[in-house]
Amino acid sequence: MESNDLWSSGFVAEPTFWINHASRLIMREFEQLLRPLGFGTAYLPVVMLLEQHRELQQRQLADFVRVEQPTMAALLTRMQRDGLIVRTPHPTDARSSLISLSPKALERLPEVMAVLGDGVGRALDGVPEEDRAALQRILRIVVTNLGGIP
Repeated sequence: MESNDLWSSGFVAEPTFWINHASRLIMREFEQLLRPLGFGTAYLPVVMLLEQHRELQQRQLADFVRVEQPTMAALLTRMQRDGLIVRTPHPTDARSSLISLSPKALERLPEVMAVLGDGVGRALDGVPEEDRAALQRILRIVVTNLGGIP
């Protein structure tokens, strides 16, 4: 059997294999791009939510990102250690705090978005715009089918 046959038969012929493989490669690329900026790919959903909503409670972040509270607590602890978030007391709930992006995170966000854009550009180099749109449409269906956010 030729080596090319290994990549065109059996499980590797399924789109799900290629979705997983591409995702892992993209995440590795993003980690390498973000590390010099003090960010990690795990931070991105939280950063994007806080950029959009300004401040949220830990419970809200966990719900949006679809992770358990202890997982979000650990992530936020790392982000606070890295100087990317600020916790302030909730004005009406003494047991809770509001989480927002730190000035350091806000300052670095344009560069973060630029390097991610470069990474996406490299990943999709040579893919025509209509195929990119089809890929996004298909992946949204997959995510919806699996109970993710459409």
